[in-house]
Amino acid sequence: MLENYRNSDFNITYSIVNMKLRDEYSSLEDLLRAYDIDAEDFMAYLREHGCSYDSGTNSLKTDD
Repeated sequence: MLENYRNSDFNITYSIVNMKLRDEYSSLEDLLRAYDIDAEDFMAYLREHGCSYDSGTNSLKTDD
């Protein structure tokens, strides 16, 4: 699922990533490495959807 994040519904990807960050990974970098996802591309994808990664809470957040 995460490997094809660009072809998936953003809200589902957002939820899955936050769940995995909460339950399995200590950072977004670790999660992206585990799924062999390019970090720069994923960060661009987040920006396209008005989101960012908050390392303090280890979660994705919507930019308000």
